[in-house]
Amino acid sequence: MFFSGDPTTRKRVDLGGRSSKERDRQKLLEQTRLERNRRLWLRQQNSAALKIQKYFRGRKVVEVERAKVREQFYKTYGKHCHHVDRHCFGPDSEFLRQLIFFVNAWNMNDFSVLVETCRLIQHFVRESGDVVELFAGTDYLSNHSLVVYRLKRLSFACIQAIHHNRNKLKDQLLMTGEEPSASTAILLQALVLILDPKLPWACKTVGYLLQRNVFSLFREVILTAKENINAKGSFGKVSALEHVLACMVSHVGQSPCICTNVDPQWSFSFQILTIPFLWKKFPYLKEVFASRSLTQYYTNQMALCVQNHANVLPTDMLNEFPGYACILGNILETTGAALSQPDCSFEMALDLAAVTTYLLEALPPIKSSSREIGEDDMIIGDESVEIVLDDNLQQQITNAIDSRFLVQLTNVLFGGISTAHGSHNEGPDDKEVAAVAAACAFLHVTFNTLPLERIMTVLAYRTELVPVLWNFMKRCHENQKWSSLPERFSYLLGDAPGWLLPLSVFCPVYKHMLMIVDNEEFYEQEKPLSLKDVRCLIVILRQALWQILWVNPSAHPSSGKFISNTSGHKKHPVEAIQSRVGTVASELLSQLQDWNNRRQFTPPSDFHADGVNDYFISQAVTEGTKAHDILKQAPFLIPFTSRVKIFTSQLASVRQRQEAHGVFTRNRFRIRRDHILEDAYNQMSALSEEDLRGLIRVTFVNEFGVEEPGIDGGGIFKDFMENITRAAFDVQYGLFKETADHLLYPNPGSGMIHEQHLQFFHFLGSLLAKAMFEGILVDIPFATFFLSKLKQKYNYLNDLPSLDPELYRHLIFLKHYKEDISELELYFVIVNNEYGEQTEEELLPGGKNIRVTNENVITFIHLVSNHRLNFQIRQQSTHFLRGFQQLMRKEWIDMFNEHELQLLISGSLDSLDVDDLRQNTNYAGGYHGEHYVIDMFWEVLKSFSLENQKKFLKFVTGCSRGPLLGFKYLEPLFCIQRAAGSASEEALDRLPTSATCMNLLKLPPYGSKEQLETKLLYAINADAGFDLS
Repeated sequence: MFFSGDPTTRKRVDLGGRSSKERDRQKLLEQTRLERNRRLWLRQQNSAALKIQKYFRGRKVVEVERAKVREQFYKTYGKHCHHVDRHCFGPDSEFLRQLIFFVNAWNMNDFSVLVETCRLIQHFVRESGDVVELFAGTDYLSNHSLVVYRLKRLSFACIQAIHHNRNKLKDQLLMTGEEPSASTAILLQALVLILDPKLPWACKTVGYLLQRNVFSLFREVILTAKENINAKGSFGKVSALEHVLACMVSHVGQSPCICTNVDPQWSFSFQILTIPFLWKKFPYLKEVFASRSLTQYYTNQMALCVQNHANVLPTDMLNEFPGYACILGNILETTGAALSQPDCSFEMALDLAAVTTYLLEALPPIKSSSREIGEDDMIIGDESVEIVLDDNLQQQITNAIDSRFLVQLTNVLFGGISTAHGSHNEGPDDKEVAAVAAACAFLHVTFNTLPLERIMTVLAYRTELVPVLWNFMKRCHENQKWSSLPERFSYLLGDAPGWLLPLSVFCPVYKHMLMIVDNEEFYEQEKPLSLKDVRCLIVILRQALWQILWVNPSAHPSSGKFISNTSGHKKHPVEAIQSRVGTVASELLSQLQDWNNRRQFTPPSDFHADGVNDYFISQAVTEGTKAHDILKQAPFLIPFTSRVKIFTSQLASVRQRQEAHGVFTRNRFRIRRDHILEDAYNQMSALSEEDLRGLIRVTFVNEFGVEEPGIDGGGIFKDFMENITRAAFDVQYGLFKETADHLLYPNPGSGMIHEQHLQFFHFLGSLLAKAMFEGILVDIPFATFFLSKLKQKYNYLNDLPSLDPELYRHLIFLKHYKEDISELELYFVIVNNEYGEQTEEELLPGGKNIRVTNENVITFIHLVSNHRLNFQIRQQSTHFLRGFQQLMRKEWIDMFNEHELQLLISGSLDSLDVDDLRQNTNYAGGYHGEHYVIDMFWEVLKSFSLENQKKFLKFVTGCSRGPLLGFKYLEPLFCIQRAAGSASEEALDRLPTSATCMNLLKLPPYGSKEQLETKLLYAINADAGFDLS
C-alpha cells in the first residue's frame, strides 16, 4: 500500500503500449504458425517420397517386362532378325509392337536390332516399291491408327539411337544413304522413307516428333558432326541427315500440312538455324528452305518471338558463335532469294526487317577499329569483356547484306509508296508508316554494326530511300504529327518521338549523296532535293537537334529483351538512336551550311536555334554544361556574333592568366622593315608556346639603319603583325599561290623555292595564330579548301572550283559523258606542272595501266579532286596547322565554319562603319562630340575612299581593320585629343599624329575642312612608320 523503498516490486511498463497478455498472445500465434508449416513440410516430404517410390517401382516393373519381351523377341525373330520377312512389318505382326516396346538407345544390342530393322525396311521397299503396303497391308484405312502409332515410335527410336551414340558414330553422321555399312546412314535413310511427305502418315509422324523436340536432338547431332564434315562421305551428294531435315522442315502447319504448332524454342528456327554455317553443311536443305512459302512461315514465326520478347535461343555455343549471330547469318543468306521473287509479300519483308533488326541490334560492332570498349560494356566481376565474333561468321553476315539484298528489301518495302509531290494535307497511312519503320529500324542497326562504306552508295543511288523518307518526313512535319512506330519496333524507341528513327537513317545517306553531287546538280537541277525542300529540311534538323541537345537530352528507361545471351556492351536503344541522330544531324546541317556559304539559298539565320539567349551564352562558356556541349557539337545553332563573344572571352581569360604569370616582357626584337620576314623568322621561329602567349615587343629599324621613334605599347606590334603577314603571304615570296579569285593556298612547289619551306609554314601558322590570339585582324584572304585544313577537314569535288575551275568543268564533263569514256584514252594518272617541270603521278597503284571507263569514272573524278585539294598540299598544310595549334586550340576553331574563320582572321570586307566608330569615341584636351573641329573631322572621314579609311584606321590603331563585333570592342576605345593648345598659325601647320598603343589621334584644331582633309591625308599616306607617332 505504501512505498517500501524496494525497486524490485516496480510495475513493468511496455513503452509500445502493449500489455503482457498481448505479448504472450503474439508469441503463441507465431509458435502455432511455425508448427503448422513444419507439419505441412513433413506431409510434402512423405508425398514426394511416395511418388518417387511409385515411379521407381513402375520403371522397375517396366524394365523387367521389357527384358521378358526382348527375350521373347530374340527367340522368335533372332538376335540379328534372321527370321524376319516382309510380313513381319504388317499390322497383324507382333514384330514392330515388341521392338518399339523394349528398344533402348543405351543398349547396344537393341541398337544393332534397330539398325537391322531399318536395313530390312529399305530392302523390302526396294523390292516392292510400296511403303504403305509394307506397314498397313492392303487396307490402310482400317489399320491407320495402329500403323501411325508404330511408325511414330519407330521414327523417334531411330533418332534417339543416333543422338545417344553420336560421339561414337561422329564419322558417319553426315554420310549419304548410299553407304551400306554405315549404321547411322541406314537409320536415317529409313527415316527418309517413313517421313516422305507423300505418305498418308507423314504429318502425324512429324507432328509427334516435333512434340518430342527432336530438332534439339538433331542440333546436338549436327554440332557433334561439324568437325568431321569432310572426314567421310561423298562430295556433292546429299547426306541422309540432310534428307531427313528437308522432309521435316516443310511441315509448318499450313495446308496441306496438318501438323500442330510446337513451342518456338524447340522449332527448326531456333534449334537448327542457330547452328553456325548451316548451309555449308547442308546446301540441299538451303534450297528447300529458300522457297518463298517456307521462308515466309519461319520468318513470321521468328518475328512473333521478337515481338513477344520470348527467350528462345539456345545457349550451348561458344562466345564467338552466339546463337543470335548464327541465326542471323543463316537467315540473311537465304532470304535474298525469296525477296527477289516477284510475288514476295510486303508482310514477309516486314517480318524479315523486324527479325534481322533485332538480331543485328544484339551484335557487337563488326570490323570497326574506331570503336572502343567503354563503361557500358558487358561487366563480369571486375573485368570488362568484349564479345568478338568469329571472323568467318562476321564475313557471312557482311557478305549477305550486300547491294543486291539492300535493293531488294527496300524495293519490296517501298514498292507501293509514291514519292510524287502531291497533297500533303493527309499524313502517311499505316502501310507507309510500317514500311518506313521497318526500313529505318533495319538500316539504323546496320549502320551501327557493319562498315558503312559498303552500303552507303547503294542506298543513295540504287534505292528510293531518300525520296521516300523525305516525302514521309515532310508530310509529318507539315501536319505537325509524327507517326509512332509499329509495336514490333517499339523496343527501339519506346515513347521517344517518331522523328528519331527516320532521321537516324536519312541524315547519313543524304549526307553521302551531297559528297558526290556537283554544284550544277545541287543549285541548278536541284537534285536530289529541291532548294525549297532543303530549306524545310534545315528547319526539321535544327528543331530536332535543339530538342535532343538542349530540351530533352536525358536517357529513357530500359525495356526487356528476348535474347538473354546477347552482348551487353551497347547502350540502351533509345540512348543510342538519340546520340546517333545528334551526331548525324549535326554533320548534315554543317554540310548544308557549307553549301549555303558557297552560294546562298537560305538566310544564315535559318541555321540558328530559336532558344539561344543570354543565359545560354553565359552557360556556353563553362565547360561541362549542356550549352558548352552544344557549342562543341552543333555550333551553327548559335549566332555567329554570340560565338565570337564566347571566343574572345576565352582568349581574354587565357591572356589574363598569362599576364598574371609574366609581368615583365621577356621577348623584345629589333626588326628591319625591309627584311621583316627574314628577321622575324630568325628571331622568333624558336619561341616556345608559352613565349608566343606572352607579350612580344618590337622595335623597327628603317632603311637607314636607324631605330624608329616610339615605344611599343601594343601599336607597333600590331603594325608589325600586319606588315609581316603581308610580306609572308605575298605570292611573290613563293610560299603561297593565288586562285583565280585571288584567294591564297599553299604552293605545292614551295620546296623548289625554299629549302626550309616546311619550317616557314610552321612559323607562319604560329604567326597567324598569334594575330588571332591578340585580336589583330590581318588582310589575308585564304581559299576555303585551305581553311578546311585548319579545321582538319577533308575536301571534296565541290571545293575544286575555288582552286581550278577549268579542271572542275572537265571532270563534270566526264561525269555526265554519255558515250564510251574509254575511247578518250584517260588513265589513272595526273600530271603536275610546277615552274615548268612536269611530273606524272599515279592516282592508284599501277594507275598508268588502268584506263578510265564508264564504270570507274566517278572514282577517277574523286581521286583527281583529292590529289589537287588534299594530297598536293598535305605537307605544307600539316606544318602550318602544327604552328597554328600552338596558340589556337582545336575546340576554339571548331566553333566556326570556313567562311566564319575567314571573318575571324580578316574581319568583314564591308566599308568602315564611321557612325559606329563615332558612337564609340572618347574626346580629350578640350574636344567634345559637338565641337566644330570634331564635326569637320567626321565629315572628312566619311568622304574618304575605302582605301583611305583603312589607312586612317591603321594610322590610329596599328591595324587597317576594325574589331569584328564593332568599335565597341576596341581596347581602349578610340580617342581624339586636341594637339595644340592654341589655334596659332604655327600650331595649325602641324600634322596629325597618333599613339597606336592607346588608339589615340592627336588632332590640331584646323580652321577649315579642306585644311583638315589635306593634313590628315598627308599623315596617313606618309608611310613614315612610327616617325609621325
